[in-house]
Amino acid sequence: MPDLVRPGLPVLLCGINPSLWSGAVGLHFASPSNRLWPTLHASGWTSRRLHPSETADILEAGLGITNLVARATARADELTDAELRAGLPALEALAERVRPRWVAFLGLTSYRTATGLRQAQVGPQERRIGPAEVWLLPNPSGLNASWQLPRLAAAYGALRVAALGRELPAAP
Repeated sequence: MPDLVRPGLPVLLCGINPSLWSGAVGLHFASPSNRLWPTLHASGWTSRRLHPSETADILEAGLGITNLVARATARADELTDAELRAGLPALEALAERVRPRWVAFLGLTSYRTATGLRQAQVGPQERRIGPAEVWLLPNPSGLNASWQLPRLAAAYGALRVAALGRELPAAP
């Protein structure tokens, strides 16, 4: 799955790894039911809910996408701890090359495992990835039932405010 990046983006979203569907069709967060798309819209990153086929449009919103691990799986828990840790050097090299202001990890458990920072919580982190500051976000997967859309939108919106300096839109 190729990275969706360009130099100087405010935020590089770092997913855990591609789903089998994403790997098959070559699109990040390829399932139309993936909650990333309504989360980005509800948090003000995009002016409308994008379809996965419009993934490249998020570059205009100031977002890029990469994955910590390239291997596609049905579930992220199929990855080994070693795979998660091994993804950090490539992510650091990418951040050095494209120089986002923030790298936002989408998944608490994967971030904690990859970094060894077992107490990390959603929000800004003290560590850096290359030149970028780090923000930890919940995984938008539907398997992450403890984070429903309003709570996801608030978490992603907080990053938007930090990255772009713009307040969140009023709730409809």
